[in-house]
Amino acid sequence: MSSSDIFIGETIGTAVLILLGGGVCAAVTLKRSKAQNAGWLAITFGWGFAVLTGAYLAGGVSGAHLNPAVTVGLAIEGGTQWSDVPLYFLSQLFGAMIGAVLVWLTYYGQFRAHLTDPEIVAAQPAEEGMVDQKAAPKAGPVLGVFSTGPEIRNAVQNVMTEVIATVVLVLAILTQGLNDDGNGLGTLGALVTALVVVGIGLSLGGPTGYAINPVRDLGPRIVHALLPLPNKGGSDWGYAWVPIVGPLIGGAVAGGIYRIAFA
Repeated sequence: MSSSDIFIGETIGTAVLILLGGGVCAAVTLKRSKAQNAGWLAITFGWGFAVLTGAYLAGGVSGAHLNPAVTVGLAIEGGTQWSDVPLYFLSQLFGAMIGAVLVWLTYYGQFRAHLTDPEIVAAQPAEEGMVDQKAAPKAGPVLGVFSTGPEIRNAVQNVMTEVIATVVLVLAILTQGLNDDGNGLGTLGALVTALVVVGIGLSLGGPTGYAINPVRDLGPRIVHALLPLPNKGGSDWGYAWVPIVGPLIGGAVAGGIYRIAFA
């Protein structure tokens, strides 16, 4: 496939992925949203449907990686040329940032209502300097709409959680539909992948929010840092490396497992 195919497919597919995935997080989190407090099931199924839609849109154009961890796994497996990997990464990051901006535009009124609510404002530190860096990592009240964060902040556990969850995702993608002829599932693979993402969210998402995708976290986190949101708080850059490194390691491990066990 051409460079333009990769750029267009990955940008559009990842933008839709983040629009729908971040959208369900906004719907569940923000005040004056009809879905506020809908809960974890809504989030996990919302992200599953987001993957399904993004993958279906981009599958025939770029192969619908939509995730650098998947790209790394496919490069190690041999289905993607290493020379194409940087373009995949950049297109996915660009698409993720577009998707995050679209979430903000869609929920513009709800973001303002939430972040100007007296209860939310009162819960924020009066000044940046009042935040104890060790006791209270700087994460704003709507950061969870854009990116992930751990329930227990332990770097080793957090990275391992992301590695394990990403291995499940990428290995499921690499092995789906294998038969005696080595043929995959075609467009049906998007549905299988979406169901795997739902399963990961339900079973493995509790500790870190299951980023399992570096740009799913990094792109929206950058947008959170740049958007003119009142009282938005910090973007928790001290944690940002975990959902980048963990999934990339997981994708590489899954590619290695595939080559050893299935190739």
